[in-house]
Amino acid sequence: AGLRTDRRISHVFLMDVPTYPRPIMITDAAVNIMPSLLEKVDIIQNAIELAHVIGVPEPKVAILSAVETVNPKIQSTLDAAALCKMADRGQIKGGLLDGPLAFDNAVSLVAAKTKGITSAVAGRADILVVPDLESGNMIAKQLEYLANALTAGIVLGASVPIVLTSRADTAETRIASCVIAALMAHAARVRLKTA
Repeated sequence: AGLRTDRRISHVFLMDVPTYPRPIMITDAAVNIMPSLLEKVDIIQNAIELAHVIGVPEPKVAILSAVETVNPKIQSTLDAAALCKMADRGQIKGGLLDGPLAFDNAVSLVAAKTKGITSAVAGRADILVVPDLESGNMIAKQLEYLANALTAGIVLGASVPIVLTSRADTAETRIASCVIAALMAHAARVRLKTA
């Protein structure tokens, strides 16, 4: 009671991956199972706002699919195209969106160039928007366990930030998650004072 807002609640894994040059966010890999197009709008906006709080003024948002071209047989490619157009029209604010992008195109400039993709987001993503919870959870866990990523988990879109970690997470991950929650709470207080 009292936690819901008019925004869809979503989860972000904020990760420091040793082989990637900047922090990267994966959303939503813990709350929304198969989000609709409109739910993805809120999921993206929540992540963009977190990026602003941690000092990324215009985060690059890669909307993931299995391929980098629109294919009517793959719903996530249609959603990606629609979300990019929605951002063009101001329905999503504060970030630079591109998609559909396959995972390799989103995080590797070499892969993007090899596939002939010209994009300000490809190879430089700050936020990875996954098609569904299953794919996102697998990406996040692979980065944590196979790439030694430091992870923080936070639920956004509620009236307060909510720390949400795995039962198997380390103390370091739990502390990092609390730090992110404190940053979000502080930013919300600052917004209230200046409004």
